Amino acid sequence: MTAAFARFSPVTSGARLSDQVAELLAAEIRGGRLAPGAKLPPEARLVEQFEVSRTVVREAVSQLKSLGLVDSRQGSGVYVSASVPFAPLNFDARHAVSKEAVVQMVEVRRALEAEVAALAAQRRSHAELERIQQAVKALDQAVQAGHDGVEEDVQFHRAIADAARNPFLISTLDYLAQFLRGATRVTRANEARRADFAAQVRGEHAAIVAAITAGDAAQARQAAGDHMNNAIRRIESADPAFWRQEGDRLAQPLVTGLSRP
Repeated sequence: MTAAFARFSPVTSGARLSDQVAELLAAEIRGGRLAPGAKLPPEARLVEQFEVSRTVVREAVSQLKSLGLVDSRQGSGVYVSASVPFAPLNFDARHAVSKEAVVQMVEVRRALEAEVAALAAQRRSHAELERIQQAVKALDQAVQAGHDGVEEDVQFHRAIADAARNPFLISTLDYLAQFLRGATRVTRANEARRADFAAQVRGEHAAIVAAITAGDAAQARQAAGDHMNNAIRRIESADPAFWRQEGDRLAQPLVTGLSRP
């Protein structure tokens, strides 16, 4: 039996039409309005309601299949899977270029990296400490050479994560890497526009390294948290022109990475 649910409004231009249709149908499924075992509305009805082509609807349904949300039954139709899988992390590409989204991603970093730094201070070996120190030097050298330092920044924080020796934290950071790198690209571009911002970042990195070197977990946690808090403050202090121009442009790779499930 086909489940009854609210009539959909036509999708609009902007994000890929099939992505929009897939997101709306997935929301119905995960919200329980399309229950496990329920039959999706006929293709013709979806075409009419969303005001899209059959190709768009078929692409959307294909996305739902790849997520394990629906199954096709030959000669019968498309049905919601009996067991809907746990929703993977997904970020709305339509908001990915906004200041708010970048701030939110830095908040995620703050929650993770403060604890990572504390654990690194407690657990780092001499070799791991050397890698952290070399990574921050490589970052400073990249900036001095006129580069954006994005990859070096990512590698610096990754060296700290490795020293924390918690495979679950490391796996979480690896999963989020594409999003964290995109946010880092934006924050570093903003910081490079002002000498005082760049100097602050160098000082904050130095404070994290000093705390880890001293084996002071509490101070490392504080220094890493302060670094993220200050990154948020710097983002919020960016002039509007940055978000209209460079910020949006630099965030485009992040948007491309997020636009598909």
